[in-house]
Amino acid sequence: MNGTRVLVLNSGSSSVKYQLIDMHGGDRLAVGLVERIGEETSRLKHTPAGGGSREWSGPVADHDAALKAVAAELAGDGLGLDSPELAAIGHRVVHGGRRFTEPTVVDDAVLAEIERLIPVAPLHNPANLTGIRTAQQLRPDLPQVAVFDTAFHTTMPESAARYAIDVGTADAHRVRRYGFHGTSHAYVSRETARLLGRAPEDVNVIVLHLGNGASASAVRGGRCVDTSMGLTPLEGLVMGTRSGDMDPAVIFHLMRVGEMSADEIDTLLNKRSGLIGLCGDNDMREIRRRVDAGDERARLAFDIYIHRLKKYIGAYYAVLGRVDAVAFTAGVGENSAPVREAAVAGLDGFGLAVDGELNAVRGDGARLISPAHARVAVAVVPTDEEMEIATQTYALVNDSGNLT
Repeated sequence: MNGTRVLVLNSGSSSVKYQLIDMHGGDRLAVGLVERIGEETSRLKHTPAGGGSREWSGPVADHDAALKAVAAELAGDGLGLDSPELAAIGHRVVHGGRRFTEPTVVDDAVLAEIERLIPVAPLHNPANLTGIRTAQQLRPDLPQVAVFDTAFHTTMPESAARYAIDVGTADAHRVRRYGFHGTSHAYVSRETARLLGRAPEDVNVIVLHLGNGASASAVRGGRCVDTSMGLTPLEGLVMGTRSGDMDPAVIFHLMRVGEMSADEIDTLLNKRSGLIGLCGDNDMREIRRRVDAGDERARLAFDIYIHRLKKYIGAYYAVLGRVDAVAFTAGVGENSAPVREAAVAGLDGFGLAVDGELNAVRGDGARLISPAHARVAVAVVPTDEEMEIATQTYALVNDSGNLT
């Protein structure tokens, strides 16, 4: 294989995010987004390496049309999909179940298994499949690689992955804890070790991926041993619109007393809960503005968010036994100093603290925000899921044994 470029595609239900990365130097040759696919007001934004973004709006009927539009934009910069420099296309796939524990070259059997997993990822896997199939049509000769959100978490021991329900029922219906945001947790845990000047296998890290979706993981020596999301991305932390952990009997109560259907409860817990359910906002910047203005609903929502976060930090400290670093990442984790400060406040006994001045500094790179000589490092590590997908894809296709 002579090409050094990887096109990374993240196909959502109504959007396609993409990046073209030259793996020789790690340069992003182009980045872009097609959103509101299927609507009259679809929008494409494309930014080549030299800057000068291009945008246009208009109807984009489906993912096939979206990817053809992306291909046309890339071709306009001399970066067309027919370039011999393009080595592979890497696809984010949300759910890989127990079978896919590492990046995988896509064939018919892989597509069939991703499709078989749709019942446990009904919002994500269908869109991921559409992206792969459309890319195959555009470049049938090129390796298509699936990189799974769940793969990093497949190293969890059974004691962490199993729910305490009847084993036969669980196995029959594939009910277990899979975890998500795996590419982010893998990247951030490794980058945190690099920030500390140590090898990943020598470092224990608690990774806090805090965005509209949020998850925590306990990473021992580069391997995930526990994570907060479960069968679906609903379990765990308080999120923008998702409830996170909750007594399952609430569902039965709402069915019996509230006379709500399963679909209505699904919508409630995934789209009308979390921060937006508590205070009507799911943007942490707006919530903090309201808190500072004395809004009690916003204050309660923030306090509940932080309370859950602290519980997971403490729990994963116990799971790991020794913690070398706590790393904040994703939109909220990277940009909200008040969240970081509140999350570790009062945890001095665990060796956790933030330096107020360091925490207040905004920056693009990985950095420590804990006091000098702190027993446990507290870090802000920007995630880069696209680079992680590209890196895993390129490594796989460079191994000639993986290609036919």
